[in-house]
Amino acid sequence: MAAVLARPPQERDPAWIARLAWALAGLVLLWPLVVWTEFKPWQLLDPDSLRPTLHFLAGFVPPRLDAEFLLLVARETWRTVAIATAGLTLALLLALPLTLLSVRALSVSGLAGRMAPLPAGVRFALRGLMVVLRSVPELIWALVFVRVVGLGPTAGVLAIGLTYGGMLGKVYGEILESGDAHATTSLLRNGAGRLQAFFYGLLPENAAELTSYTVYRWECAIRSSAVLGFVGAGGLGQQMDSSMKMFNGGEVATMLVVFVLLVAGADRLSAWLRRVLA
Repeated sequence: MAAVLARPPQERDPAWIARLAWALAGLVLLWPLVVWTEFKPWQLLDPDSLRPTLHFLAGFVPPRLDAEFLLLVARETWRTVAIATAGLTLALLLALPLTLLSVRALSVSGLAGRMAPLPAGVRFALRGLMVVLRSVPELIWALVFVRVVGLGPTAGVLAIGLTYGGMLGKVYGEILESGDAHATTSLLRNGAGRLQAFFYGLLPENAAELTSYTVYRWECAIRSSAVLGFVGAGGLGQQMDSSMKMFNGGEVATMLVVFVLLVAGADRLSAWLRRVLA
């Protein structure tokens, strides 16, 4: 062992030249991107930037903790969670049929090999629809729906539902198609329908992973609902926007702590569900 450690590095790792070449190539490719994006982190340490930044952060201490404000935060937090949950529910209502109709493992015509033209065309169209839904950010959907339905939580729910519907449909399909499809294929060959094959074949095999990803998306929806509040979609984000405009750093600090607790709670819920379904 001592003799091996005493060898020069190039003898211990014969591929060091290739690794170094790839690292240098990566730096060469990354440098133009850094230049084009004007990424200059050292500007954060410039005195003209550092003074207002420290002054802004100092306003976060102490956080506002009086009963009246905490009651307001609790009400808006509940509204934020409600927006996220309702939006995710709408997304599930969109994603589940899209997934069931676009997963190849649930196609009877695909059992013999190549899918028939009609099911293949439907599958391609549905996958294209999911691309469109998830390509438009929820913030853009919210700006559209704010003009359609007005200010308030409805715009946030619709925005999250459409974008997350495309995301859930895509990932659900990938999870189901990457799993073991032997039981599903057997059910389809013996006359089972698409729903029966899903509930008794694919779902038991992939329930833990599907649940974990759904809870993760719920966590993301909570964060998204906060961002959507900045464009008038209601919730804690709208209250935070008002506090930031009034330079009430203590109020912002309190709401940021609430966001951290919400995300931590969602993470614990996901871990508990994985243990239950394992």
